[in-house]
Amino acid sequence: MPARLLDSKTSQNASYANSISIPISVINTPNLVAQQTLDLSGGTATLTRVEFAGVIAIQLPLLPVATNVTVFVTRGLTAGDLNVFSASTNLNLSLLGPQLISFSGSDFNAPNIANVAYSVFVQVTALGTFRVGPESFNFTGYSD
Repeated sequence: MPARLLDSKTSQNASYANSISIPISVINTPNLVAQQTLDLSGGTATLTRVEFAGVIAIQLPLLPVATNVTVFVTRGLTAGDLNVFSASTNLNLSLLGPQLISFSGSDFNAPNIANVAYSVFVQVTALGTFRVGPESFNFTGYSD
């Protein structure tokens, strides 16, 4: 039996490179970059999943310093909710321009209810980093 599309939404903060300049002013603290709610009420219990993908561009501080970036997705509205995905990377110190971080993941056994929230957070280890765009995130719910 083919999967059924339940809902699909996009959160797009910045469509173009260098179109925003948002400082990440607190290190090792989650910064909210995207949120969406999906209606998964038409899904089948234990057979509902949400697939998500996104891209975020981070700029190193003016005086480049070793910087680790972690992107994570929660099922819920806060960083303390259920973490369903995370990815970490070290920014390349030899690149002075923005560095793209792309990811894709899935939340299997998502609840088959209306208004299931998903949030994307970014966390860095160095002061002076900026979110510079693009930033785009897609969330799609399916059921078997």
